[in-house]
Formats: sequence, C-alpha cells, structure tokens
Amino acid sequence: MRTKWWKILGLAGMAGVAATGVVMARAERRRRAYTPEEIRSRLRERVENPPQQT
Repeated sequence: MRTKWWKILGLAGMAGVAATGVVMARAERRRRAYTPEEIRSRLRERVENPPQQT
C-alpha cells in the first residue's frame, strides 16, 4: 500500500513538471512573436514613460 502512494506522488510530480514546461514554452513563443521593430518601439516607450514609483 505504501508503494502505491509513492507511485501516485511521483506521477503527480511528473505531471507538475510537464505542465510547467508547457507554460514556459508558451510564454517563450509569445515573447519571440514580436518583430525587432516592435521590441525597439516598446523599449523606447518604456524609456520615455517610466513607471511612476510610489
């Protein structure tokens, strides 16, 4: 019975690692979807309008 719990725990851990990888890959694809000009314009906008610190 004890071995069964370890198997379930191991499978849950593996599922968590796989889900994290999927989320990271999706974010990476979104980041790479910008053209170089879009990235430049966003950076320039950030420099011109820095966030207000409270």
